[in-house]
Amino acid sequence: MTTDPKTDACELSIVIPCLDEADSVGICVEKAVRWLRENNVDGEVILADNGSTDGSQKIAADRGARIVNVPAKGYGAALMGGIEAARGKYVIMGDADDSYDFSDLGGFMAKLREGYDLVQGCRLAPGGGRIEKSAMPFLHKWWGNPMFSAMARIWFGAPVNDVYCGLRGFTVALYRRLNLRCTGMEFATEMVIKSSLYKEKIAEVPITLYPDKRVNRAPHLKTFRDGWRTLRFFLLYSPRWLFLMPAAGLTLLGLVGYALALPGLSIMGATLDAHTLLFASLAILCGFQAAVFAVFTKVFAITEGLLPPRPHLDKMFEYINLERGVIAGFVTLLAGIALLLWSINLWRLAGFGHLDYAHTMRFVIPGATLTALGLQIVFSSFFISILGMRRK
Repeated sequence: MTTDPKTDACELSIVIPCLDEADSVGICVEKAVRWLRENNVDGEVILADNGSTDGSQKIAADRGARIVNVPAKGYGAALMGGIEAARGKYVIMGDADDSYDFSDLGGFMAKLREGYDLVQGCRLAPGGGRIEKSAMPFLHKWWGNPMFSAMARIWFGAPVNDVYCGLRGFTVALYRRLNLRCTGMEFATEMVIKSSLYKEKIAEVPITLYPDKRVNRAPHLKTFRDGWRTLRFFLLYSPRWLFLMPAAGLTLLGLVGYALALPGLSIMGATLDAHTLLFASLAILCGFQAAVFAVFTKVFAITEGLLPPRPHLDKMFEYINLERGVIAGFVTLLAGIALLLWSINLWRLAGFGHLDYAHTMRFVIPGATLTALGLQIVFSSFFISILGMRRK
């Protein structure tokens, strides 16, 4: 086992993030050190300490860990600091509360040696894992974790059943490719999501989750706060579900409203008239804006390296460029202005007096809608072009 920080690179670095884990960190380090020795793995154990004040550093160092002090606060920040200091070709990370068994890492090591980029642990039954009694809160076990894992599979194609599991192995090369940004608890989720989006080679290993050994301190995890942070992260990394799906629904609703209200149809005794047109226009305008936000977000995320390049997006920009967008916007704008001028003419014909609003609003509302859409298309085309400059 490699323990001297001055020696050359080794095969495996076991990185354990820590913040005041004196109750359990010694057990974790002992297990990890013993596993390396008994399995003849050339490796090291790193404690990525995030500012412990309870003596966790000395406990870990006395049992064979190399201490890396990480001043930047956060679970992800601690792991980043530990991984950056790692000398191993592979990294296995796990929490310092002894809920993960560091004496049973053979499955992770075998998959890494087979060539997998990310080997995710799975504590849940669908992936073959097991959770001991009282090891995981009820809501986490039966609702939060299964729900977010299913969302990760559906939204991002992540081939995992336990997206939250903190015990995992990966290559240092993968870590560098992913350019991870999250310094908080979202770090682990970001790794899975981006690995899936980048089509990396991912495997899953069933593990057992044990009750943590902490006595003097409450867990860092907060159910609803961290659940919201995960949902927020998922939405930010999926413009399709955050913007495009609502856009499609709103636009469809608006078009249906127009199809029913323009001819003044009655449904179940309710006559759909000018007010329906107004609501339908609102839905179309909001839907268009959401769709544009989806494109803005996608282009920005790809430009900044948050998401991988998408060939279909490049293909789209070959046909939908600034010039065509401006032309389409002006055509829409002119159509709207024409309807508004027609409405003004109807008012002129009435001697600028009282109008039949149920009739004239069938021109005014579509005219105002098309005018607003035309302006949005023109301005959005310029903004998308600006966002996409760095992609060329």
